[in-house]
Amino acid sequence: MFSPLSVTLISGSRDAVLVDPPLTRAQADQVAAWVAASGRRLTHIFATHGHGDHWFTAGLLAERFGAEVVASAGTIEQMHRNVAIRPVFWDKLVPGQIPDAPVTATTPPGNRVELEGHELVIVEVGHSDTDETSVLHVPGLDLVVAGDVIYNGVHQFLVESGDGGRDAWRKAIDAVEALRPRFIVAGHKDKGLDDDAARTVAQTREYLDAVDELLARHTTALGFFDGMLERFPARLNPGALWGGAVALYA
Repeated sequence: MFSPLSVTLISGSRDAVLVDPPLTRAQADQVAAWVAASGRRLTHIFATHGHGDHWFTAGLLAERFGAEVVASAGTIEQMHRNVAIRPVFWDKLVPGQIPDAPVTATTPPGNRVELEGHELVIVEVGHSDTDETSVLHVPGLDLVVAGDVIYNGVHQFLVESGDGGRDAWRKAIDAVEALRPRFIVAGHKDKGLDDDAARTVAQTREYLDAVDELLARHTTALGFFDGMLERFPARLNPGALWGGAVALYA
């Protein structure tokens, strides 16, 4: 139905921060049970970017746990955009399954959140698979929670990648790599794969390079789609690839 969603809980001994809450009420219930079972107090909920599958249940979870929703200023702008398109896109995708989702996020001072004395740093990286994206850098764990800047075993969302978007995406990947993480949690990943930073960065770049190559080779969306499936047969959710193919050839 959709690309698998990664939700990350970064925990200290007492408190925790949740990254990229999911899309539907049912998914939020699962995440809530997971957070409650951790025994930590949830202080913040962070969204990496404005696509609704990364934050539409933030308010629901914030109310449940008394947490604060945070995001970069650019992401907050994109949240409002996704609320505006919700009736024609998100609600048609999963009818009746998304809770009310007003934009309640604020931008923390200095784009930083503290977790038991450790800084979690919001790094704005510009366009990736949408505008005004960010990642969360956790230096103490050699970790970047990358949202949709990095993919891991899943077909990448290409609908917004035209008109220089893929070159901008490559710059966002460079910004993540410059943080020198050992581990990257991708916003969409095959749960059977690890979170090795070098591999996921290389494979996300490889996919974008293949897009450029096959767009130049094929004259139709179907030809491009088939070529990408042949190149990346193991990636999950070819529906995302088809949507991108239609948009790029429109």
